[in-house]
Amino acid sequence: MSNNQKFEDNVKESDQVEGRNSVTQLLESGKDINKIFIAKGEKHGSINKIIALAKERKVIISEMEKNKMNQISQTGNHQGVIAIVPPFGYCEVEDILCYAKEKNEDPFIIILDGIEDPHNLGAIIRTAETAGVHGVIIPKRRAASVNSTVNKVSAGAVEHMNIARVNNINETIRYLKENDVWICGTDMDAKSFYYEQDYKMPIAIVIGSEGFGMSRLVKENCDFLVKIPMKGKVTSLNASVSAGIVMYEAVKQKIK
Repeated sequence: MSNNQKFEDNVKESDQVEGRNSVTQLLESGKDINKIFIAKGEKHGSINKIIALAKERKVIISEMEKNKMNQISQTGNHQGVIAIVPPFGYCEVEDILCYAKEKNEDPFIIILDGIEDPHNLGAIIRTAETAGVHGVIIPKRRAASVNSTVNKVSAGAVEHMNIARVNNINETIRYLKENDVWICGTDMDAKSFYYEQDYKMPIAIVIGSEGFGMSRLVKENCDFLVKIPMKGKVTSLNASVSAGIVMYEAVKQKIK
């Protein structure tokens, strides 16, 4: 077996984190890293910080021809650095509730009902991390999962966020309700605007899929629904933008 074939087989059994900021965040998070590839000749600027952090953590660094990195890149924008890591470690929903309890805070959770675009998923995770969300819940089927694109778009926020991947969103909602978490769905046909809702409680905000919104059963299982006012001719927002608007209304209320 050639060295190239061995490398490609190893990558299939692992995940990749690409881009300077994402790899820096990964190194600073303390999570496991199998190896870091640096493009030959790229030893300036923020690459030096990555090399120093990797040496400090005793992570193997290898140089690779840039055209080879272009071939293995999953994002198409590796910026001269690719980290090979073990498959992403999802948590359990219970871990999210425990994390909130450890912080002595009411659970603040985001549930994504079928977000398929990894760019949207990455953007939502990035906003959630900055907003102090305790965890993000995604379904295992018919939805984007955490990959190199999600990591890069999140600017490395996936390394600091609890992300649970569940078999059934509705069963998860029922479990959260049993643990005194209120479920707020976002729906363009809701009667109340998002800023009229009280979020000063244990809460999970549900964001529906691009183009279709929440599924019927998920909508029925929500305790209340909110909408974002639309003043223009376009009647919908990007899922990550909608998520950010509602998240930060909750943040505003919680810090008052």
